[in-house]
Amino acid sequence: MSKEAIEGLKPQLLWERFYDISQIPRPSKKEEKVRGYIRNFAKERGLEFNEDKAGNIVIKVPATEGYENAPIVILQGHVDMVCEKNKDKIHDFENDPITLVRDGEWMRADGTTLGADNAIGVAAGLAVVDDKDTVHGPLEILCTVDEETGLTGVNALEPGFITGKYLLNMDSEEDGVFYVGCAGGKDTTGVFKGSRTEPKKSLTQYELMITGLKGGHSGLDINQGRGNAIKLLGRLLERLWDLNFYISEISGGSLRNAIPREAEVTILLKEKDEAEALAIIDQFVADSLLELKTTDPGLKVKFEKKKGKAKKVFKNSFTEKLIDVILAAPHGVIAMSADIPGLVETSCNLATVSTKKDKVTFVTSQRSSIESAKINASNSMGSVFALGGGEVSYGDGYPGWQPNMESDLLKMGKQIVKELYGREPEVKAIHAGLETGLLGAKYPGLDMISFGPTITGAHSPTESVNIKDVEKFYEIVKKFLSKLAKM
Repeated sequence: MSKEAIEGLKPQLLWERFYDISQIPRPSKKEEKVRGYIRNFAKERGLEFNEDKAGNIVIKVPATEGYENAPIVILQGHVDMVCEKNKDKIHDFENDPITLVRDGEWMRADGTTLGADNAIGVAAGLAVVDDKDTVHGPLEILCTVDEETGLTGVNALEPGFITGKYLLNMDSEEDGVFYVGCAGGKDTTGVFKGSRTEPKKSLTQYELMITGLKGGHSGLDINQGRGNAIKLLGRLLERLWDLNFYISEISGGSLRNAIPREAEVTILLKEKDEAEALAIIDQFVADSLLELKTTDPGLKVKFEKKKGKAKKVFKNSFTEKLIDVILAAPHGVIAMSADIPGLVETSCNLATVSTKKDKVTFVTSQRSSIESAKINASNSMGSVFALGGGEVSYGDGYPGWQPNMESDLLKMGKQIVKELYGREPEVKAIHAGLETGLLGAKYPGLDMISFGPTITGAHSPTESVNIKDVEKFYEIVKKFLSKLAKM
């Protein structure tokens, strides 16, 4: 199922644009095809648009007749998507379209991320252009690139690229919630160079793999208590240490902003120790499920012989150092906000580990709504890497978005939800990086709010968007535009 999945859904224009975008491969940093789609969309309608060197595009949309003097409103979303799939799913994210599946009240994909983050937001902005029932002033439809791998697209925006006074960021994932603040982020990387040696002929090669975990967004889901496959693999290797094994390579995770769902290591040990290794693994799984039975009960460990044999393995002294680094590296919630109940203030994600020849690289990300706490968390991770003998490097990071509880958009949003649904919306800050943080820093005085429909499982193959909430989300967008046009 794919095109059939959107038949009969409302709002029709939004779902049609969402389908179009879902059929266009758009990994972060490789958005050329979807940018071409957006350019053609503007050209076919005779609309002015600008594109910067980074690939960001802004479409200028004239006001509804009679509202030409209304303030310019920016509708903003990012065109790239997180590319994650199940291990057994065959899918090329650079060439294959996403297969849409309607599952009751939810839209999901077939074994891959859906890309509703943030194709729903971009689709809403494009739908408004063709929606004859929507009253609006002058609009700027801002489509940014490369949000998912460090907000580099929005970071490249230059003065004058957008000129609006109000900005609706459509990249949040909870119905009935307005976001007015976000965390800043920073990456910390550790590279370890190890000595290799030829393995003994008496050793047998095995694949040891942690699998079955939920993973999820490293900001939004960091407080869910889910397992980190890299951390779990380190704990398991520590238990197996007395078997005097060797490793040839270790890998885990795929993205710095996703909690790693899987991790694996190629391990060499004596075949006579296989039974003991299996017993240790069984006990490890039982112990770990006591910790994860509620939050991540799908944990599995795969241990089986692997054909062939590695030509080189790391010396045990280096392997021991790697295990120590994994065990010592912070992961999860570091501090909760004292001002906003339930908000994670500071966290760390041990995101990926990879092996290339004699080097093992760890990539991590730190988040905080407080700049000094973000820097401290990054320095703490860097200290662990340095103590382990690694070469440490730090990313530039990006700023957070300080809440403005007196925002005109926030007051208007509360009124809109009250009028449409007879209730008060929730007002939150989010423990994730939003482009609003950089937009606010680049365009001081810009009044912003972030909202969207309910999306679950973002950044994982379980990603789904609630169909009814998409309709409600679009109604709120239209109401905002109507009220801002009549200011």
